[in-house]
Parts: sequence; C-alpha cells; structure tokens
Amino acid sequence: MKRYWFFVFFFISGCCSLIYEVVWLRLSMAKFGVTTPMVSIVLSVFMAGLGLGSWVGGKLIRRAGRTGAGVPLRLYGMLELTIGISGLVVPRLIDTGYGLLRNAAWDSAIYYLISGAWVTLALLPPCAAMGATFPFAMAAIRKIVRAEAEHSFSYLYLANLIGALAGTLLSAGALIELFGLRGTLHIAAGLNFILAAMVLLLSSTLRVQEPERTVPAEAAAVEDSLRLIPAAGELWLLFATGLCSMAMEVVWVREFTIFLGSVVYAFAAILALYLTGNYLGSLMYRRGVRKRAPGGGSMVWILMGIAALLPLVFADPRLPIPGNTDPDFGVDFLWGMLRAGLGVIPFSTLVGFATPMLVDRVSQGKPDAAGKAYAVNVLGSILGPLIAGFGVLLWTGERGALCLIAAPLFAAGLAATIRAPRGSRPILRLSPPALYAAAVLLSVSIITLSRGYEAEFKDRVELRDYTATVIATGTDMDKRLLTNGTGMTKLTTITKMMAHLPLALLRRPSSNGLVICFGMGTTFRSMLSWGIRATVVELVPSVPKLFGYFHSDGPFLLRSPRARLMIDDGRRFLARSTEQFDVITLDPPPPVPAPASSLLYSREFCTILRQHLRPGGIVQIWLPGADDQTQASIARALLAAFPHVRAFGSVEEWGTHFLASIDPLPDTDGRNLLRTLPAAARQDLLEWEPDSTPEDLFAKVFSQEKPMSDFVALSRTTPAIEDDRPVNEYFLLRRAWPSLSR
Repeated sequence: MKRYWFFVFFFISGCCSLIYEVVWLRLSMAKFGVTTPMVSIVLSVFMAGLGLGSWVGGKLIRRAGRTGAGVPLRLYGMLELTIGISGLVVPRLIDTGYGLLRNAAWDSAIYYLISGAWVTLALLPPCAAMGATFPFAMAAIRKIVRAEAEHSFSYLYLANLIGALAGTLLSAGALIELFGLRGTLHIAAGLNFILAAMVLLLSSTLRVQEPERTVPAEAAAVEDSLRLIPAAGELWLLFATGLCSMAMEVVWVREFTIFLGSVVYAFAAILALYLTGNYLGSLMYRRGVRKRAPGGGSMVWILMGIAALLPLVFADPRLPIPGNTDPDFGVDFLWGMLRAGLGVIPFSTLVGFATPMLVDRVSQGKPDAAGKAYAVNVLGSILGPLIAGFGVLLWTGERGALCLIAAPLFAAGLAATIRAPRGSRPILRLSPPALYAAAVLLSVSIITLSRGYEAEFKDRVELRDYTATVIATGTDMDKRLLTNGTGMTKLTTITKMMAHLPLALLRRPSSNGLVICFGMGTTFRSMLSWGIRATVVELVPSVPKLFGYFHSDGPFLLRSPRARLMIDDGRRFLARSTEQFDVITLDPPPPVPAPASSLLYSREFCTILRQHLRPGGIVQIWLPGADDQTQASIARALLAAFPHVRAFGSVEEWGTHFLASIDPLPDTDGRNLLRTLPAAARQDLLEWEPDSTPEDLFAKVFSQEKPMSDFVALSRTTPAIEDDRPVNEYFLLRRAWPSLSR
C-alpha cells in the first residue's frame, strides 16, 4: 500500500470535517440562538472533541500495538464510517434538543447551561472520532509504510489542511447555495462513506511494502538543532501556538470585516487565508523533512511575534488599498482580501511550520505521543477564542488584543534566540540576536505608528462587549451607529414608520408591542409614544447603552415601567416565550446578506412570529433592498406563514415595509389612520418632518404599495427562504452566473 493513499484519506477527511463544523454551527444557532455564548459553546465542543479524540485515540491504539498490520487501518476506516453516520444524526439530535427545551421556563443562564450540555452530547462523540483519526492513521502508517514514519503526523496534517481549505471554499462558494445546509451535510456524509469503503477495501488487500528505515545520524543531528527549548517546553509551545492562532482569528474577523463587508464570505475568506498560510508553512516543513534538513526553527520563533502584529499595519484605513464599499460583494472585496491576506498569511505560515514540527519532535512517529501533543495544541485552540472574545477584546480592543496575544510569542522568540547555538548561520545576514532585536524594534514602530479604523472618528463614543465593538459618532441628523465597523442605521422617519404603520392599522387599540433589534432606539421610542407596553430585544449589550447619544430622552424612556429591554437573540427570545403581542416589528441588522440574517427572514421564523401574535396582530419586517432572488424568497417565506401580506414603500422611496397578519389587513388610507394616532405618536412621527402632516406621510407610504405577486415574479425558481436555504446569505454563484437563478 502506497503512502499517498493516506494523503488522499486525510484530504477527504479534512474537507468533510470543515463542512460539518460550518453546518453544525449554523444548525445550532438556528435552534438555540445567534449569540456569542452559543457560538463559543459549539466551537469549543468541536475543538474539545478533537483534542479528546486525539488523546484517547492515542492511548487506545497503543494498547493495540501488537495487532496485525491491517487492524489500525480497519479501525481508522470504522472511524470515518462513524463520522459519516454522525453527519446525518447530529441534525436530528439538535432538532430533538430544541423540541425538548424550547418550552422550558428557565432563565437565560440555565437555558445556556442545558442547551450547551445538549450540544455537547450531540457533537462531542463525532468530533472525538475526528480527533482520533490522527493517531489511528499514524499507527497504520507505522506498520504499513514505515519509511519516514516518525514524520507521519506532519504528512497527515498537511493533507488535512488542504482538505479543510477545500471544504471552506466548497461549502461557502457553492454547496450551501446549491444544496442547502442539510444537502451539504449529505454530500459530506457521502464522502465519508466512500472514504470508509476505500479504507476497508484496501485493508483487505494489504501488503507491507517498505522496510523500516532508520534516520541517519547526521539527519538526527540536524533535527536536534530544532530543539531550541527543553523537551518539557515543546508541549507548552504547542499549547501557545494553538491559543494564540485561534485568539487572533477572532480578532482578525473584527479587524478585517470592515474591509471585506459583513457577509458570510468574509469569515470564509479569513478562514481560507489562515488555512492557506498553514498549508504553505506545513509544505515548507515537509519539504525540509524530505531533504532531511527541516531547519529554520530559530527563525520561526523569532519572527512569529512580529508576524502576529502585521494585521495592525494592513487594517490601518490610511493604507492606500480600497475598502469594501459594496456590502453584498464586488471588486472591492478582492482589495479587502489583499489586506487580510497580507496581514494573516505570514503568521499563519509560521504556525503551519511550527505545529507539525513540534508534534513530530514530541511524538517521533509514535501515535500515542502524537495524540497527546495534538490534544495539547487543541486545548490551546479551545481557550484562545474564549480569552479573546470574553477577555482581552473587552479590555483593550482589537489593537490591544493583538499586542497582548503576541506577547508570549515574543517570549518564545527570546528563548529561541538565547538557546541558538553559537556560530549559527546568519538569517537575512543577521545573527539570531540581531534578528530578534530588529524584530522587536520594528514591532514597536508598528504599534506606535499604525491606527485602527475607529481613529477616523475623532468625536465618538466607543463601547466594547463580548459580541462587538460599537461606535456612536456624528452630530444632529448625521449621527451614525457602527457595529464592528458596519453602519447599522441612521436617524430617519423610516424607522419611526416601522412602529407607527402597523400600530395605526390595527383594528382595535393596542396594549403591547415587540421590537426586535434596537439600533438607535428610534422604533422602540416611537412604539412607546403610543402609551403601550413595549419590549425591545437586542443582541449586542453595548447598543442600548448608546440610546441617550441618539435621543436625549432615551435613558428616561428605558426607566419607564412600560419599557422592557432584553439582551438576547430575537428569535431565541420568542422561541422561549409564551407572550403574545399586538404588533411585532423588526429591522434585521444590515446588510441584507449579513451572516445569520436569514434566520430573521426565514419561513420557520415567520411561523414563530405568527405564534406570538394576538388575534388581529400585525408583523412588520423591513427590507432595505436586495437582489431579485432574495426579495422573491422573503416574499414566499411570508406568504407561506401568513394568509395576509402587504408590501409598502417607505417615506424616503427606498426599501419595503412588509406587513403580515393572520387576519385581513384593513384596506384604508392615510386619512383614516389618523383616527387611531395618539397626540404623542403624532408628535413623534413629525419630529423630523416638520413641513409634513401625518396624513401626507401615511399617504406617501400607501401610494407605493406593491402586490406580493410582483415580488414572487422577480424569480420564479427561487424557493422560500428557510433555515436550511439561506438564500440571501449565499449568492456567489447566482451573482457570477445569473442564468442559474432564472
């Protein structure tokens, strides 16, 4: 059996694992909330499973060390079969957990605890199976293809990285758009089944082809030069590289989203760039292994600290590289990719070189030792995002977070410099001490001279929490609200109409209403002007704290006994509540293709909204504008959930107010609506339109009514937007080949 078979196996395995991670995370968010704690739980469980499987798998395969040559290979095949089955079972487990938990009357903390435990139960076994593939395959290589067995981890790691990169590009670029989330899972599971069949078939025809070969003494001496830190320290370095790289990935997403745009492709791009760098570094290490001279260990550790700070340079808005002005996608996205690539790839390449090098050094080809070493690396990968998202980002922001995360890497570089043998070959014509000193000086210059995007706003209020960095800036009617660099809303009568229009159309006096997404607080404030009880749900804790910046009476209104503020995901709040409302109004965060935004437009969510309406109640959903397929899919989702839906243009003649109800919506005009408008609501509606009357504003909206059939006709083949088919978020293929969506 040739060694390249294992490369094929781990390429497919890595591709499938990445697809599972993306889809399982999305399915969990749809059921348990698009919140940072839930995302952290899912990703932590995924990584914990990899680490646990690697560690336990190493121990188990060690006990099977005296078995025949085909046993480890068959066990590896059974693992891949198990993973494929799990790809089909996990969505059912997530659905079952949602059904069991959604009606439980627990507070938010207990709900997170129980739902997190359920996610752990669902994801941990298959993720552990993924982690165990490394030691099991290494054991098979050790028995079957013995040449270079001591470097087998780096060989498999390289193949896995290429597969993960392929999985990232395929899932984001094509599969989810074409086949939906569950269809993509079925494809990944099918690949796992094919992989398992290949492995089991080959194990039945197994022949040991290569004799065991020892490492020449001179090659061993070269590799000994890599031990720049005592043996006990190598595990700490593996832990540190895992922690720092994953922590930085959290920071990169915040830093570069402003240039890439708030779309799913932005996260996929950053992940792809990270994996590309990892692949390049691992490839460099593997080529060194083949030549029996994988040197460069000293340079790796000396340069890693400064490479970690390069995003400070390339996220500087003063750099003469265009930003992403098209929130959907476009040529500017490629400029954003250039910025992100220059900032991310150098560090990722060094990590890609160091990680397999360290695991090879620790394991010497022994599966149990490799399992332990990889588990330590994964443990760091688990803690990294938690430390970044719930710690350093809160205290210091993106720039300070990068500096703090890079600190242990500079310490490792200093240790490598101190332990570098005397007379070491100069690197870039500099000895290791001189190179390290130059790196430190250059790093200080980067920190001192670079600027973040927030520096563009001299007069601003800046708040940070575990979800986002929020900025309020501007004066008078030019005030702006930005979340992670993305503009959220502005002061406009449109946001007032989101409350006044459905409330005025009610056939009876309203007693309560719900606003999903706080924004500047304008819609919530308008709802309170009707003298009713108003609940507002906001995902980002810092956003409501800026209410007073945009409206001077904001803090007073929040203290009103009629006002209730909930920090939660709007869909999660409704799924756990039994309360019903006369009016529910929502303005999903822009842009329309923002990650997870489909969960506030989907047919399933519309069904949830319907369940929380009182008889005669009305839902208002704002759509600022989108491509034809997205408009058609949202219209179909509303029509699938509600028997009565109408669509109106805005007072500024852009965007659409969709109004939906179980009961017929009154066929009236602006003049009749004035009868239900309280004096305070009338005053609120005209606050920024002093030269108009309420009748004029309502008449302008009614004059722009558009039949729902016109929206459906925009794309007759596009299905209703569903949790499984996030039509608005994945649009790359239809943008590139419009004929696909006709």
